[in-house]
Amino acid sequence: MIPCGPHWYAAVMGTGILAVVLADPPLHLPGASYGATGAWLLAAALLVAVAVVGARSGRPFGHLGDPVLAHSYGATAMGLMTVGAATGAVGGRWLGPATLPLEAALWVGGTLLGLVTALVVPYCAITRHEVGDDSAFGGWLMPVVPPMVSAATGAVLLPHLPAGEPRATLFVLLCAGFGIALVATLLVLPAIWQRLLRHGPGAPGTVPTLWIVLGPLGQSITAAHHLTTAAPGALPGQDPALLRTLFLAYALPVCGFALLWLGLAAALTVRQVRVGMPFAPTWWSFTFPVGTLVTGTTALASVTGLHLLTGLAAALLALLVLAWAVVAAGTVRALAAPAAVRLITHPWNESEVSRRFVP
Repeated sequence: MIPCGPHWYAAVMGTGILAVVLADPPLHLPGASYGATGAWLLAAALLVAVAVVGARSGRPFGHLGDPVLAHSYGATAMGLMTVGAATGAVGGRWLGPATLPLEAALWVGGTLLGLVTALVVPYCAITRHEVGDDSAFGGWLMPVVPPMVSAATGAVLLPHLPAGEPRATLFVLLCAGFGIALVATLLVLPAIWQRLLRHGPGAPGTVPTLWIVLGPLGQSITAAHHLTTAAPGALPGQDPALLRTLFLAYALPVCGFALLWLGLAAALTVRQVRVGMPFAPTWWSFTFPVGTLVTGTTALASVTGLHLLTGLAAALLALLVLAWAVVAAGTVRALAAPAAVRLITHPWNESEVSRRFVP
């Protein structure tokens, strides 16, 4: 099995978010900085490897007509931005002055690609895909979430822009990205919920995608924190106390729903594991979404000062580390399988990937 399709950028996302959270953990963790550096280097290497193999396949955008794989193009955009965020969080001590330009370049590339996926993939779903009542799955969120990732990761670039029009313009664009992803998520979630109620969790390979729902929820909390913190510097005259209240009014209810969905997704996953859930690239859905909950609850803990939220963030970090270790081990075993040799020899053979490893 070789990462030929866009769904494999989820491995980049899951590894990159691990670097981000270990760079600034909710609690002091001995050796966390070394783990963050290792995860950052691995995420960067995965990004290059997946991009090269995808380009060699000769059809990097050949999946837009596929009702499953088309939605994974959002992972490409988020993979770029996640590695960019990890570069900013970890790379300073290694890259020096080159850190900021590289972080900005990855953010710009991921943001532009994310805006394209947020428009093009839904258009293809409307005009080209055959969609039934039981077609909705967590992957439908992938193409519309990148603007939220742009909002969360782009806020750190604001202080590096000149005050006035340039900084205010970027801030407004980040807020617009927040809105794009939030409203799109609110449109997609009911379809996923209705599918679950009427048709059950679906095929084994689709069950991990339920965890993707946590991504826009956790990332929106992180983005809301970064944007409300940056607002006074971007648009002078804003009241920090009012912004803090607005952040808490949004973030606390969303965090509560995210924890509810985490419990539901975990219960359905355990149920599926008991009857059999072979490895698939969708297993990487266990990583990045949980990582966004770590960053979101860490932000809530920093604003409220509550030990409850600090402990919750630490527990979610432990879950992320465990999930990443399990999924990474499963990926290595799958890459060593005989099917991987055929795909390495013929990297353009996407049909086998779709048949064996994609729901």
